[in-house]
Amino acid sequence: MTDSPLRLLLDFDARSQRDQDQPPAFLHRRDRKFALTCAEQGQAPNARRWLEHMARLSGPGSIASAGQKTLRLWRRINAGFALGGAVFGCLTMLGLLFYEGGQRINITVILAFVALQLLLALFTTAQSLAGWQPWRWLVRRLASERHSETASRLQPMLMTRAAHLGGICFAATGVLTLLLMVAVQDLAFGWSTTLDAGASGYHQLLTTLATPWAALWPAAVPDLALVEATRFFRAGAGTGAIAPERWGHWWPFVTMLWISWVLIPRLLLFLASILLLRRKARQLLANHPGMHALLYRMETPTLDTGNHHNDAADLPDTDTHTSLQPLPDSNLLLCWAGAGEPALPQTLVGEHTRLFRAGGRASLAEDQAAQTDIANQLAASPEPAVIVITRSWEPPTGELEDFLANARELWPTGTRVALVPLSLDSEREPEPHQLSQWLRFADRLGTGFASVSVPRLHWRDPHTELLPEPGFEPGTESRKLP
Repeated sequence: MTDSPLRLLLDFDARSQRDQDQPPAFLHRRDRKFALTCAEQGQAPNARRWLEHMARLSGPGSIASAGQKTLRLWRRINAGFALGGAVFGCLTMLGLLFYEGGQRINITVILAFVALQLLLALFTTAQSLAGWQPWRWLVRRLASERHSETASRLQPMLMTRAAHLGGICFAATGVLTLLLMVAVQDLAFGWSTTLDAGASGYHQLLTTLATPWAALWPAAVPDLALVEATRFFRAGAGTGAIAPERWGHWWPFVTMLWISWVLIPRLLLFLASILLLRRKARQLLANHPGMHALLYRMETPTLDTGNHHNDAADLPDTDTHTSLQPLPDSNLLLCWAGAGEPALPQTLVGEHTRLFRAGGRASLAEDQAAQTDIANQLAASPEPAVIVITRSWEPPTGELEDFLANARELWPTGTRVALVPLSLDSEREPEPHQLSQWLRFADRLGTGFASVSVPRLHWRDPHTELLPEPGFEPGTESRKLP
């Protein structure tokens, strides 16, 4: 899933951004459980395995992460630079080789343009190493959302890679255009300059530039006789004695000059930008604040006291504003950690009831399979709801909270979860103090997602007898608990 260091960093950064909205206690239990699972399997927990674990918990059909969106954005930028470079390379070479028969194609102009391209390539690499972002306006215009700080620190090198890719396409289409023009036209090359430059000095310059390919293609190195014979002046004096075919002997030198000093430097710098980008991604991942927090959570055991106050003298907060809610109309029952054994109350079981089991002795793969099966059933329901059967005398566990938190990401938006704590005697309702702990648990899961229901009407408070309100349907109850 996450092979390259760049994608690994972006996916990890995106997941860290999402985890900022989760309670610290939930993150600690989740990541500690992942570390213990890796230890049981004999594997070392790392960022790649952690992201794969998070992807399995999210299940199939999850939306693309912000890291994937960032990669798609830069693919579009790279494609734009490549297309623009290819078009401009062709047009530039056509301009440099423009020849109407009355004037020569000046080698000096081509030398100057090659030097300019080499300087631009080196400047592009230097600005990325310095962290300068001259193309920031373009990224802001193309991006649909604001990038994180980590993605912003990668932008100089990402833009450098895109610029070098455009330069490669520029150089490749340029040399192809040159070869095509040599084949279809009779080009006449020469050299000239306003400065008082002799043929021997000009030949020495050309010989130095031809050093990279002199041993491979000696014919592409102009000799002194060619340099002396093809010099032209503004008035065209002295050109009549030159053999016409000598004017075309320059094309091998121009071709190798373009390949050696425009195309190959761009290729080398493009590869260097990729290596530097991978190195930068590894450094940012190792120093990412979320990575330090993840390692701490995986290495530190969890301890849940139930007291969210900072003052140790305070008692745990047992008040809750959540009340019992009617049972939803759902045929999906999930028995958690062996609840409902050996039999469920008849008020919960119908002809079309689908029964699922998770938690307890069930493995992680079985829990994920139950989540996926329930998600498939809920996809076709207009009002998705799931009834979760639990044991009232057992307090809510972090394992159940993790299971429901992961299921919330996988199940359709708006799914309701009705927690139904059952007592040891299926003919009696749970005690008030047992229901209170489940009401507090539902309150922690979030309003609108989880609620607590009882399948019978005649539940009585030990201090006050509650009668059903007018219009109350049998099988449900709604009331405040202390």
